[in-house]
Order: sequence, then C-alpha cells, then structure tokens
Amino acid sequence: MDVFRTPDERFTDLPGYPYEPHYVEVDGLRLHHVDEGSGSTVVCFHGEPSWSYLYRHMLDRLVAEGHRVVCPDLVGFGRSDKPTDQGWYTYDRHVDMVTRHLDQLELDDVTVVVQDWGGPIGLRWAVQHPDRVGRLVILNTGLFTGRVSKGFMAWREFAERTPDLPIGMIIQGATTTDLPPEVVAAYEAPFPNAESKAGAQRFPLLVPLAPEDPGVPEMQATRAALTGWDKPALVAFSDTDPVFPFPKAGDQFTELIPTAGEQVRIEGAAHFLQEDRGREIADAMLAAFGAPA
Repeated sequence: MDVFRTPDERFTDLPGYPYEPHYVEVDGLRLHHVDEGSGSTVVCFHGEPSWSYLYRHMLDRLVAEGHRVVCPDLVGFGRSDKPTDQGWYTYDRHVDMVTRHLDQLELDDVTVVVQDWGGPIGLRWAVQHPDRVGRLVILNTGLFTGRVSKGFMAWREFAERTPDLPIGMIIQGATTTDLPPEVVAAYEAPFPNAESKAGAQRFPLLVPLAPEDPGVPEMQATRAALTGWDKPALVAFSDTDPVFPFPKAGDQFTELIPTAGEQVRIEGAAHFLQEDRGREIADAMLAAFGAPA
C-alpha cells in the first residue's frame, strides 16, 4: 500500500494552532491527534475536507474552562498518514481506524462532538462505546440512508469532476467568515498535492444515495441506537448551510434523540460553523452541560 506522509514542516507556525502533535500507530499507519488541557474530556470528530485545525477556536475556549480536548485527524487527513488509493477508503474502515486510534488513549465520560462526516463516524463510535461517552454534541451532519440534499449533490458532482480538490477554496466557500490567506493556507497544509488528497476525494462518494448502498445498514443501526440515548445531548446547527439546511437537518436529531431538547441555532455561520462561530458553540456546550467537575 502506498502512503503519503505530509512533511512535518508544512505544519510549522500555523495561525492559531500552537499544539504539540501526538501520534499512535494502527496497521503501520501513523495517526495524529491533538490533546490539550486537563479535566473532563471532549473528543472532536472532523469531517470533509477539514482536519483538527477546524476545532482550534472551540478547543481554546474549552481548555480555558477546565476541559481536556482531543481532536483526532482521520486517516487521510491532517497530520495522519494518507493512503493514496481512493479505493482503500470506506466508511467501515474509517470507523475501525479511529476506534483503534482512540482505544490507545485514556478516555472516560467523554463529550463527543461531531460535524460533517464526523457525524456518521463519531456517532457510530459513541453508540458502540456507551460506557465511555457521557454527552453528545451534534453539529451540521447527518446519518445518510439514501436521501440527500440538493446542496450535497452539487458538492458531490463538483468533487467527482475535480481530480485535485482545492481544499482552501472549499473551506472558504463553506464559511461566512472572510478567511485570511494564512488560514486558508493552514487548511491546505496537509494536502500539498493530488496524491495526498485521496481520502478527501473519496469521502463525497461514500455517502449512500440509495437504501441498498454500502453504509446504510450501519447508519440505520446508529439511528436506532440514538432513539434510546438517555444521556445529555446538544444539537446545534448553523442557519446558512445548503448541505444541512436549518432547521430541518437539525430537527432530524432533536426528534430522534430523547434527551436532545430544542435545537440551538448558530447564527451567521455556514457549513464549517466551528470556523465561523467556534467560541459561541463552546459557550453553548458550557451552558448546556455546565462547568466540568
């Protein structure tokens, strides 16, 4: 298997990202995570085509309030190794790799934060490890069972016809914030060439478009498990996201999860709401769950 490892120097002096890297090994692949602070643990699952850099605004706020924050980079993203064969990437493999990654960390009574593809991956991990998870925070995501939005189809078609995804342009196009060039460059840092983008290129094609597609049974099982979720849950979606339109996309989770309560509206944010309103999301978490013990 051919693997691309992004040179470490590409991660030097990224704006707002001073964190020391931490690594584990799974099946010969070096996988990265951020691990900052101490106290009650928050684990943040990123999606497509982002990486742990996306959570820096939330991370700083939560660490300042006494939390430990862990942000794994999925295989193929961030500082994690990147198999170059698109066919290597599957939904099951992503879940397996991040599960074996997190198994090597000390995690207990975790608050799980998910967004975009981090939802199907992180929520599946959460319901499969209820003894390790105490709370859920669900941001702009879905559990895909064969029906998708027009906004998603436009994104999928773009990804299919673009062999070298412009990562920074994608992030900028899905935020309301006018990102400075150095922040755009930080999102592009893990992906210096087309070879390094195999995982990002593949993710849109893993979303099932029909009930018989791969991944649907596993996502349906996750949905079923969430109907019996009896621990705290916060659903917070932004109001400017064509892929997961407000309020409909978030209401699917508030109607599904008995403990979710009313959906929180994150105003003035787009798909990557952690970039647009990270501190506000962290504040909503602190208000919903209280200060760590």
